[in-house]
Order: sequence, then C-alpha cells, then structure tokens
Amino acid sequence: MRILLFAGIALAVLALLGLVHRWLWIRLVRDTTRPRGTARRIGTTLVFALPLLSLAALTAGRAGAPFWLQQSVAWPGYMWLAVLLYLSLAMLVAEPVRAFLLRREPGTAHAATATSAAPAPATSAPATSAAFATEPAPRAPATQAPAEAPEPTGPPGAATRRQFVARAVGGAAALAATATVAQGTYGVLRGPRVKRVQVPLAKLPRAAHGFRIAVVSDIHLGPVLGRSHTTRIVETINRTQPDLIAVVGDLVDGSVHDLGPAAEPLRRLSARHGSYFVTGNHEYFSGAQQWIDHVRELGLTPLENARRPLPYFDLAGVNDVAGETEGHGPDFTAALGDRDPSRAAVLMAHQPIVIHDAVRHGVDLQLSGHTHGGQLWPGNLLAELANPTVAGLERYGDTQLYVSRGAGAWGPPVRVGAPSDITVVELASYQA
Repeated sequence: MRILLFAGIALAVLALLGLVHRWLWIRLVRDTTRPRGTARRIGTTLVFALPLLSLAALTAGRAGAPFWLQQSVAWPGYMWLAVLLYLSLAMLVAEPVRAFLLRREPGTAHAATATSAAPAPATSAPATSAAFATEPAPRAPATQAPAEAPEPTGPPGAATRRQFVARAVGGAAALAATATVAQGTYGVLRGPRVKRVQVPLAKLPRAAHGFRIAVVSDIHLGPVLGRSHTTRIVETINRTQPDLIAVVGDLVDGSVHDLGPAAEPLRRLSARHGSYFVTGNHEYFSGAQQWIDHVRELGLTPLENARRPLPYFDLAGVNDVAGETEGHGPDFTAALGDRDPSRAAVLMAHQPIVIHDAVRHGVDLQLSGHTHGGQLWPGNLLAELANPTVAGLERYGDTQLYVSRGAGAWGPPVRVGAPSDITVVELASYQA
C-alpha cells in the first residue's frame, strides 16, 4: 500500500512538472522566438534536457551510480530545480503584467474598414467612351465585408509587438529568478553564520551558567557540498570555543567510500567536553551503521539511544525516526528511563516531531534540525505543516525545543529566506 501511495505521488509530481515546463516553453520559447529559428530549437532542447538532468540528480545516488557521475549531474540538475521554482513564481507574477501590456494590441480590421470607406478619387474618361456608356457600372453587394489588410510584419528579423512584450516580461522574470538563486547559492557556499541563543534551565546548577553548546545540523555532505564545506564549518565551530559540540543528524548524503575524505576535517573539532553525534533520516538512506562507525573514528561520540552524564547535566541522544524501518528507531526509555530526574537533561534528536516524547520523559531542552528552516521560500510554509517548530526556540510544557536551520543544504545548494547557521546555545542557571 505504501509503495502504491509513493508511486501515485511520484506520478502526480511528474505530471505537474511536465505541465509547468510546457507552460514555460510557451511563454519563454514559443512566444519569444520565430518558428523554425535557431533560438527556438535551443530553447526547446533545454526544456527537455534540464528536467532530465534534475531527475538524474535526484536518483543517481539511490541507483548506485558512480560518484563522478553523481557529481556531474548534481550541479546542473539541482540548480535547475531552484531556478525552476523562482522562474515559475516570477512568471506567475508577470502574467497580469503581460496581459495588461497586450490588452490594447492594435488590430488591423478597423484600419482596413477606414480605408475602404474613404471616397475613391474621380477619374476622367475619354469623351469618346462616354457616348457608348448605356449601363451604370455594377455595384458590390451591400452585404459584402471589406477585405482586411494583412498584419504588417516589418522587415525580416524584426520582432512583432507580441514578441517584444513576451521577451521583455520573460527576460525580467528570468533575471529576477537567476539573481535570487545566485544570492541563495552564495549564502550556502560562503558557509553558515554563527547564531547565539541563551536558554535558561531550571535544574541547571550555578556552576554550569554560561555552558556553551555548539549545535550543527544538516551539513549534507554529498556530490555538491564536499571537503571545503566541512572545513568552513569546523573552523567556524572551533572559533566559538564551545564547551560541547552537538551534531544533530543529516551529516551526509552518500557512503563512507565516496564521502569519507569530505568528512575528514571533522577530526579537528575541538571542545572541552567532546563532540557528539546522532543520526538523521539521511544517514539511513546512506547506511547509518557505516557512518556511526566512521564518526567514532573521527573522534565524535555517537549517542545511539544512549545517555552520557556530564558534570552539570545529562546529555542524551536518540536515533532518528527513519531508523524504525531497520528496527533502530528512537528509544526514549533506553536513553532517559533510569536517569536522576533532579538533574537537567539535554536531548539530541534530529527531527522536532519527537518533542512530545521528550516532554513525557522530562527533558529540559531538545536540540534538533531537519527542517532547514524551509530552505527555499515558500518552503517554510510546507515545513510548518509537518513540524511543530520550523526554526528557533519554543517551549512545550516544561521542555524547550531549539531547532537549527542547518549548516548545509539538501538538493540545490541554495537557501532563500532561511540562512544557514551554527548555533551556540548558552545554558543559563536560574541560580546565577
């Protein structure tokens, strides 16, 4: 049943993409170019090739394609998805403008009628022929419509008014979409910025006031974001001089064989109380156990439904809910069941949706990611439908939930309206 539902959704999405591409072809190719021209042939080819590249980028990794092939199709395929989103939105906004500019497009019928109604100039006939004119010249029937003059086309190669409007509107939409995607790409490749949040905990002792946890999620190493991306993140984290580092899932999109070198800079993470890791849903797409073993080799401590007592509070971690398909889902009883309830508890859990389990088990603070803050506006509206909190700090009963927007990006290396971040959560004691 689940397979049939997935197949139905996939077919619906493909049909929608087909309709969107056809509409864009009409507005940006057919309406702006001349039939059988070189520009139309190029535009038509791109309308077929770009969605195929996007499909290849989305499926190459799951299909087991060589990593070099994944890298080859990832950049053009993923970038087109981002451009497609904002180009479609821009063209939707431009439709009323286009209709307004063409609403008074001059026709030719009125001009032709005016021409036929003008009196014909008088002509003088030879005097000798007048003597033989015995019948009046036949008149055209009164019901015969005047012939319409053909629409002027101008010199060869000149654009019609309709083509000019289509080119102006389409060009403005394409420029807006490209600029939006370019700025969003720069934000991802530049690296995440540091965000600082103070979180007071009632059970935190005075000695732990000001304890700093560097929270990083959704790094998404893969065919697009590689070793240099990891290096920027590690350097940014280390500059904050945290007491503890929490990597809350979705570290990778691929195998250790392909992405081990990209993850290598994680070995340089430095914090007084260590670095910890929990799985995200994408680890289970890639092979979670291999990455759990590998991050341990890199110096991080995986928390697989486990707890680590620290001097001032308990740090716990649960597996991602995606692990349920492999029998390794979150187990709150194993992670939190036998702890001392008088101590503060900080929980690492990739997805915010487990917050209600955290509340039932007396967690004081849950650290999560997963949402990307929506990543591509208006994706935040969809993220709000599936998550209790999309980004930032919120309270659920006696439990506080902090959701990071993440340090990387999935799919297109683009963020619009949801900048990437590494958050330094500073714990505060009420006793201070």
